[in-house]
Amino acid sequence: MHLYLGQNPRTLYLVTSAHEEKQGCPHKALIFRVAETASQVVVEFLPADEVSLSSAVRVTNRVVKGSLGLISVENDIFLAVVTTATEVGNTRLSQSTPERVARIHEVQFFCLTSSAWDDFSSSQETLATYDAADTLMSRETFPSTPSPPVFEHPCMPLTKILSSGSFYYTLDPCWDISSRLSVRLKRGDSTQYDVGIFDDRFIWNEYVVKSLLDFREKLDPGERKDLDRCQFIILAIQGYVGVFTMALPAPPVSGAPAIVTLSLISRLGRKRAGTRFNTRGVDDDGNTANFVETETLLSTDQHCMSYTQVRGSVPLFWEQQGIQTFGQRIQITRPHTSQPAFERHFAQLIDEYGAVHAINLLGSKENEATLTAAYANHLNRARNLWSDQLGITHYDFHYAVKTAGHDSIIRDIERLKSVNDRMERFGYTLADASTGELITEQGGVFRTNCLDCLDRTNFVQDILSRQALEQYLRVVHLEWIHSGSLWTHHRELWAENGDALSRIYAGTGALNTSYTRSGKRTLAGVLSDATKSVSRAYINNFQDKGKQVAIDMFLGNLSNQAQVNIFDPVHDTVRRALEERVSEYSTTRWCHLFVGTWNVNGRPPSESLQPWLFPRDGAPDMFVLGFQEIVLLNPQQIVQTDPEKKRVWELKLMEAINGRPQKSSDYVLLRSEQLVGAALFVVVKSELTAVIRNVEGASKKTGLRGMSGNKGGTGVRLDYYDTSFCFITAHLAAGHSNVSERNADFQTIEKGLHFLKGKSIASHDNVVWLADTNYRIDLDNDSVRSLAERGDFDPLIAVDQLKQAIDDREAFAGYEEGPLLFPPTYKYDVGTNNYDTSDKMRIPAWTDRILFKGKLDLAVYSRAELKGSDHRPVFGLFRTQVRIIDAVKKAALSRLLLETVLAAAPGEKLDDKIASLVLPNETLDLPLPSTDESCWWEKLDTHDGRLVISPAYVETPPSNPFDSSGSSPLSSPSSSDEELYSRAADPSRPPAPMSPTPLNSRGISHTDYL
Repeated sequence: MHLYLGQNPRTLYLVTSAHEEKQGCPHKALIFRVAETASQVVVEFLPADEVSLSSAVRVTNRVVKGSLGLISVENDIFLAVVTTATEVGNTRLSQSTPERVARIHEVQFFCLTSSAWDDFSSSQETLATYDAADTLMSRETFPSTPSPPVFEHPCMPLTKILSSGSFYYTLDPCWDISSRLSVRLKRGDSTQYDVGIFDDRFIWNEYVVKSLLDFREKLDPGERKDLDRCQFIILAIQGYVGVFTMALPAPPVSGAPAIVTLSLISRLGRKRAGTRFNTRGVDDDGNTANFVETETLLSTDQHCMSYTQVRGSVPLFWEQQGIQTFGQRIQITRPHTSQPAFERHFAQLIDEYGAVHAINLLGSKENEATLTAAYANHLNRARNLWSDQLGITHYDFHYAVKTAGHDSIIRDIERLKSVNDRMERFGYTLADASTGELITEQGGVFRTNCLDCLDRTNFVQDILSRQALEQYLRVVHLEWIHSGSLWTHHRELWAENGDALSRIYAGTGALNTSYTRSGKRTLAGVLSDATKSVSRAYINNFQDKGKQVAIDMFLGNLSNQAQVNIFDPVHDTVRRALEERVSEYSTTRWCHLFVGTWNVNGRPPSESLQPWLFPRDGAPDMFVLGFQEIVLLNPQQIVQTDPEKKRVWELKLMEAINGRPQKSSDYVLLRSEQLVGAALFVVVKSELTAVIRNVEGASKKTGLRGMSGNKGGTGVRLDYYDTSFCFITAHLAAGHSNVSERNADFQTIEKGLHFLKGKSIASHDNVVWLADTNYRIDLDNDSVRSLAERGDFDPLIAVDQLKQAIDDREAFAGYEEGPLLFPPTYKYDVGTNNYDTSDKMRIPAWTDRILFKGKLDLAVYSRAELKGSDHRPVFGLFRTQVRIIDAVKKAALSRLLLETVLAAAPGEKLDDKIASLVLPNETLDLPLPSTDESCWWEKLDTHDGRLVISPAYVETPPSNPFDSSGSSPLSSPSSSDEELYSRAADPSRPPAPMSPTPLNSRGISHTDYL
């Protein structure tokens, strides 16, 4: 197909070529132009003969393979098209309908909204008119390199990723590359394959192509079939696909050799995608970093054999922050709250694959041993849920290589009883090549991991793949089990697979691939591995952050992204109505917060913290505690901070919170962060860990112009149900007169502290700063002390530097603070109630402050009289309502609104009709409730001594979607409006939300803390 550009209005045309039409493709055009509404595009699918292209120009001399979708970047809308791809091979040669795969080599982005990014200089052929287009050669041409543009194209980071050679798509519209063989065969006849059905875990352009898929769904069946035949829409996976076709000896009954195809397909998951040091562990939805499903396929004229295994990061909350060298520093960020996400991960695997057996290859080094211990503990607790469906084998790969070499790994894996037993039990998938019927289906998977899930994991998965093939060959083709050609190709596929997945995640090829290819360790291989290790360290520390942003942009993970929608006035109306009626599909509950800040002057805890943490009776849902100067701010601590001081305070806090007499709840540490002397702790009720999600930490240095952490801020963000919170503790610039420096520090932290997926401080529903702001009082020392001792605070507040900065909008603009009804908190002689009597005689000041914005009600703002530091701790008691969105109700309301809009008569006032919409309230004619004198079952008829119960009493009543049942979830992951609309338009496909345990069943206390 070819891509053309028209003007007035600016329009892009994808038009099938004469070459494609000769192969049976209909002569069609897919047309794109911008709608008047922001982030919306008008799309049309028309016969090419009905489209006037006489004034259009061809914008690329490449033969376009198809479109990946539409994306909005920097307020412009771009169409992504594949311009160069090569065929990898046919994964099932014996199949009547081919299953060919192509590898993408080049993707280009063409702007729909502006001509600023038009670049036709690469070839004179680019400007060919439509009439001359089909006279050009259909083969790929590679023009000379154009001169570099003055400004980089805004989609250049996306182009680099998509043109890296790691993306694949199908050349035939009749099969789904995202799903393994057994899943595809269960769907039935491949000729009836629906392009809109795929495994969304592995389709990487799902975010940018979703609007086109929605457009496709609204076409008539005939038009939809034509659109699929034209292959205007491409669904791409990332990972690796390799295909080898070979001739193997035939059985004695036949003299002709058998043609066999050996394929390997690795599908990289997109739901927790990213680079090595930026994406580790699990998220709250159970998705793990570097999750890959790898399928080995052996296709003959009789059978097609498939064997699937998976890999993925250790499913705990862990990270690697800062510069990482060859000694990996690992931080388990939520050690006490990982179990719900851990169980979600394995629940998804068991639901998808059946039984799961984990093979953990981590070693005995300190950091890896810590992960292994936590992994084992979590899995032991999860075994109670799944019994023999879940198991684990720990195998120290590095120790085995160190003691006996790589050959010992193969022997050891083959001898491990836990692995061998599962290998026999899980089996493999086998299908009849001629009919496509399933003969056997694989009953479980091995989930293999090391630290990165690259080198060691690939080595072991290669062994498991070979064992599965041998298992099949012993039954069907015993004569091939010693075929040198088969195993040579098998080793080559796995070596290439290891390199491909490693380049995606770590930036270099895999280690150990020289052994995988040749079966022996060589000096050249050792030197190659050393070079790769050094390259990885540089790439992962200094280049991957930009790549991570590009990945998140392509996947739609950035918080400020707007998805491009197809212009659709009906669904736009429904969307607006849905937003206005949020109260009808959501509920709220009160959340009580204790927020405290304390500069501890580098001193260890020396007194009970309970007078500070429990100023009132009751138990808050969450403690948010910020400390400053938990270590002395000397050069040694600034260069290499001692984490032990943070652990000491952590233990003291948990002891005080959980050691309180007559406590009503247990608490766990949800997350802690440290930036030199600043530390932030978030402690929550243990029963709330299942409904607090997406917990992240980040820091921003402001000392020495951003290079030193002696000053700066650290933050933690989280989602409590469907309401987001951000907490920041900071230590701003010191010095009485350094007001402008403090203002600059605030602006640096406020604008520069970012969390994953582009989230900033301002993008949250509720934000709380708890900090040593270091703002002082602009009054002479004697007057300040005298007024403070008398409790006359108004004159002091009038000259408070922070209040003035807020009034002048130089810092904390838009934030609120409670009334200052307590004496200045700085600076005291330690252990006394006396303000500073040292030679410096510091002027007392309210340096320790709590400021907030959002929908927070402040009930108490005060200080505690702890004397273990030269500051007094400050605290605030807050309450707020958190929103709980019921996805079932939201989808049902969406369906009802859609039906109302579609049923509107011409000229009818739609807004009034929607506003007057009455929700259905279906009830059954049930008997009156029983009493001590009368029971409803006494009035039932009897037959042969048995009660006859009306079907109305026992049949499942037609459910009202607006009345949650007892098992209805209180929260579920947010669904996009488009997804809800597609569900609403298809009543046969009811939504299936996640179902966390309802709060009441976990015994959550509803004590009113405030």
